[in-house]
Parts: sequence; structure tokens; C-alpha cells
Amino acid sequence: MREIQFITLNPGHFHAALVQKEMYEHVSPTVHVYAPLGPELLAHLSRIAAFNNRSEHPTNWKLEVHADADYLERLAREKPGSVVVLAGRNARKIDGILAALEAGLNVLADKPWIIVPNDLDKLQRALDLADARGLIAHDIMTERYEVTSILQRELVQDEPTFGTITPGSLDEPGVYMESVHFLKKTVAGAPLRRPAWFFDVHEQGEALSDVGTHLVDLVNWMLYPNQAIRLEQDICLMSARRWATIVSKTGFQQITGESDYPAFLRDAVVNDDLPYFCNTAVHYAVRGVNVKLDVIWDYEAAAGSGDTHLADFRGTRSRVEIRQGREEKYQPELYIVPVRTMDHSLVRRALDRKIQSLATSFPGLEAINLGTHFRLGIPSRFRVGHEAHFAEVTKQFLRYVRGQDTMPTWEKPNMLAKYGVTTRGVELSRKPNRV
Repeated sequence: MREIQFITLNPGHFHAALVQKEMYEHVSPTVHVYAPLGPELLAHLSRIAAFNNRSEHPTNWKLEVHADADYLERLAREKPGSVVVLAGRNARKIDGILAALEAGLNVLADKPWIIVPNDLDKLQRALDLADARGLIAHDIMTERYEVTSILQRELVQDEPTFGTITPGSLDEPGVYMESVHFLKKTVAGAPLRRPAWFFDVHEQGEALSDVGTHLVDLVNWMLYPNQAIRLEQDICLMSARRWATIVSKTGFQQITGESDYPAFLRDAVVNDDLPYFCNTAVHYAVRGVNVKLDVIWDYEAAAGSGDTHLADFRGTRSRVEIRQGREEKYQPELYIVPVRTMDHSLVRRALDRKIQSLATSFPGLEAINLGTHFRLGIPSRFRVGHEAHFAEVTKQFLRYVRGQDTMPTWEKPNMLAKYGVTTRGVELSRKPNRV
């Protein structure tokens, strides 16, 4: 089988390095990196070196660095591989994706591909170009590989257990999700240093247009598996709001390593603090099902905690929920809550049958009776962690590139629908009197 060679393009985000946290069969250990010379490139090189030098399962990547201000033009001219990996500045990411596709290269790109509605046309052009040239352009949707998300999807699609989705309302939506991330954190065992531009919402995007990409993707993926969602026909945006997390100057210095706010942020500074508009709440409907999302960035997690995810799907027979709070010791757990007390035994029998049908793929699953509801007992071997999901996404992408699997046709319309919700939702939140 012909060896695939990666090209990393302007790695401004640590997710670019996580793609290389392990080696891949029939992928060359030599990776070409095209980027301007600067701290983001150096940080990327340092992360790859750490993977190569770790004591357990070290990688063997060899980086060929092409540091150039005109890195995009140079990439298009030299093309030393067949796959471009992008994770970094979000405002211009779609331009890098288009440049790679126009050069005849496959693309594996971190979210978000776009952060403003005006770029939906560029997104359409990129997807059309990939189709026309027989290339793979794939969005790194790691949450589809989280075991609790996979099992939640299985249960939501199991009518004897779940029933059917409740359309709901604004106050009681059929789907509610909350994602809480933290600005100051540790990744791969080291304090995460964020670039100053991360705090520029016009460069990084706001919460919904960044992290919210995963949530919108999961809603469609769980409710309508293997179905195309059309932005204009199936989606109705209703309301949105935004609010700020206040970052002190000291906090900004600790997170970025900068001594002061850069010029592009100074107009936003108030009394030496930065109101960072990194939180979004949005209410929309997909095929008539009310969906509410709260996407939040707090400053720093309490000791022993971390990012959290809540996902509540309300069925006519039971609610299927992922919770990741203190009670769960900040590990995602999956709960099944019968809607009516009289349905408890019925749901238990249906759940047992569903678990039995999943035994080949997930041996060791069990339903733990908590009295009024159930928790799914998931063996620890299926809990690989967020960073490992990047390798899982990459392996699936490589199967598409090699022709071992075919990219589903629904991915293209669903990309446009997903980014329509995220970008238009942020735009709606910036308008006055939106709640």
C-alpha cells in the first residue's frame, strides 16, 4: 500500500499536534510543516518532540520545517505530501483549506472551519471542490468517538427504551446540551499556553462558533443518523445571547505568556480587565425539535475537576442523559431516566435487550439500577480520553483517503447545516434585545 505523507499547515492550536500523538500504519514518519516562524510553530515542534521522547510508546515523527511568511504559496508549489492537517487561527482557516484542495491535497481540519456567516459560500466551494477532484475534506469531530456519545446515540435510536424524541419548547427543549471549558488548563501533562489572538473573538470565534460546533454536530448525528440535514429547509434559529468571562491582566499574562495586552485587544479592555465574550446560549429547532445549547468558557476549573459536558435527550418513554459533574467525578456517565414511574420495568427490559445487542461491540456493558433510573456501567477499556479521539478520527480519515471506506453523502449537507447554526447563531446573539 502506498505510503501517505502528512503536511501540517500553520499549527496555531495544540490539536494539530494531537493528530500525531501516535503513529499510523502506512503513513510516513516524515511530516512537512509549513508555517510562519514564531512562537506557535515552536510550541508545535516542542509538543511533537515530547511525543517522540516520552517513556511509554514514544512516536518517531521526523519534521521537515518550511518556515516562510508565504507558507501557503510555497505549499501549493512544493506539495511534498498528500494530506494537509490544519488546526489554528479560525478566521482564515477556510482559506488554508481551499488552498490545499486547490493544490490537489486531502484535508483533515480541526473545527471550526468558519466563524462568520459570510464564509458559508467558501465552505460550500471547498466541499464542492473536494467532490469534483475526488479529494477527502474531513472535519475533526472527536466527540463522535467518545464512548458515552456513541452509546447515547444507540439508546436514542432504540424506540423500546427511548420512545421518540419530544419536540419540546423553549422552556423544556427536546434536546439540551451544556459544554463548559476552561481558559487556563493543562494538556498532555503541561500547562497550555494560548496565543494572544485566542482572546480576539474576530480571530478565534465565540463559544458557539468554536466549541459549539461539536454540540450542533452531535444533535444531528444522534437524532438523524445517516440522514442529510438541510440548512434552509430543516433548521430554524429562534434566539441567542452572549456574555463575557472577565479575564484579569494577570490571568491573561499567565495564559498567554504576554507581558501586556496586544494592540488588537486594547479597545476591549475595561479597567485593566478583558471582558472576553466567549459564552453563547442559542435556541433553535431542527425538523421541529427544539434544541437549546449553552456553550461556556470559565477561567479555571476547580482542583480535581475539568471540562464538563451535559447532554439531555427527552424521549416519550425515557430521557437519555450524559452527565459529567462532581457526582460523576468529572467523568462522563450515561443515565436512562424513565418518564413515568410505571414505565420503570418496561424500560429496564428494553434496556437489557439493547445492551445484549451491543455485547459484540461493547462487551461488559450493564444497566445499574439506581432506584428511579439507571446508569450504564461502561468498562474502563472503552474510556480512552479526549486526546486519544484525535487518533481515532485520523484513522477513519485515512480509510476514506485510501478508499477503504466511502465518505457518507450526508456529511456535506450536514457540514453546511452545522456551520449555518454556529455562525448565524453568533450573529444573532450580537443583535440587541436577543434573549
